[in-house]
Amino acid sequence: MMFGGDRRRLTLVLAGLATIAVIAVIGVVVTRTVGDEPPTPTAATASPSASPSASASPSPSPPPGADITGPLNLLLVGVDTRVSVPGWEPHADAVLVLHVPAGLSKAYLFSLPRDLVVEIPAYKPAGYRGGRTKLTHAMSYGSRVPGRPKQPDPAQGYELLRRTVSDYTGLRIDAGAVLTFGGFDELVDSLGGVDIHVDQRVVSRHRQPDGKHRKPGPGVGGYVGPQMVYEPGKQHLNGWQALDYARQRYLPGGDYTRQRHHQQLIRALIGKIMDQDLARQPERVEQVVAALGDALLYVGGRRIVDFAYALGTLSPQAITLVGLPGASVGRGNAYRGEELTSVGRRFLTELRAGKADAYLAEHPKLTVPS
Repeated sequence: MMFGGDRRRLTLVLAGLATIAVIAVIGVVVTRTVGDEPPTPTAATASPSASPSASASPSPSPPPGADITGPLNLLLVGVDTRVSVPGWEPHADAVLVLHVPAGLSKAYLFSLPRDLVVEIPAYKPAGYRGGRTKLTHAMSYGSRVPGRPKQPDPAQGYELLRRTVSDYTGLRIDAGAVLTFGGFDELVDSLGGVDIHVDQRVVSRHRQPDGKHRKPGPGVGGYVGPQMVYEPGKQHLNGWQALDYARQRYLPGGDYTRQRHHQQLIRALIGKIMDQDLARQPERVEQVVAALGDALLYVGGRRIVDFAYALGTLSPQAITLVGLPGASVGRGNAYRGEELTSVGRRFLTELRAGKADAYLAEHPKLTVPS
């Protein structure tokens, strides 16, 4: 696990859409590009006039990630950082897990509430002794560097978050990523936007209809000025709209609604990549890669191209979106955080046992519509 050189010093900002989108985008782009390369000549494809012993090429080497058969678990994190506050520690604003069973023919994508009350283990590099608190804090506590109070390390924060999620879900985390705010809207715009079914009226707290940021003030939510509105139905969203739509959580259902919108938008983005068949348009591939730039912070023991190739056959329809129900916990009127209901916790048990499909059939409300 590593964030190299300058990437350790990158300031991360809110990624309203969690970073499975980036892994999915790179997965499809890289896979399609590698898959379209001409085959290496072999004895079976060599010219008939050539001498088999002289012209036959060795058998082609296996494609990247050919030994990856699953199951796989990818942790995808959107991080909230306030760049205007010196030394502000990054918080995990969105936490998603993509579980791909053995065979890599399907996947399940689910979110964990940012305020989920969990046991965060002790983490010596940050001087953190461990405790029971909100999941979002694992990123910030882990990012602390003793002796450098104003220089948090997001790589450390990710590692503590990874350990916490693994302990809570019982899933081994194989890789993960973080997407910075600056790269996301350029990425969506480079694809020509995305089409998504808006399932309820969403009024933005942050943007005006022309895309400009609303000004801070005493109004509702601490901002003033006209507000962008996303009406129910099929909508085409450009980059800033997609990010803005995914950010909103002051809605009926609160953060659970936002989690659903994250997942719907992710699948729409994957579908756009698939539909455009980018590998046969080299200039478009270059445009997408350029849009990512340093926005992608990848963490994994294998090269991203290995995971990308291994997951290249997944289609949007093969990814089941799962909404885990939860409820607030606290003492009296003091809000402490969130906890998953017994139905939500049981899904994790059945997922580990390879029985997710049967469990979702018994509890159809857990499946999020696209």
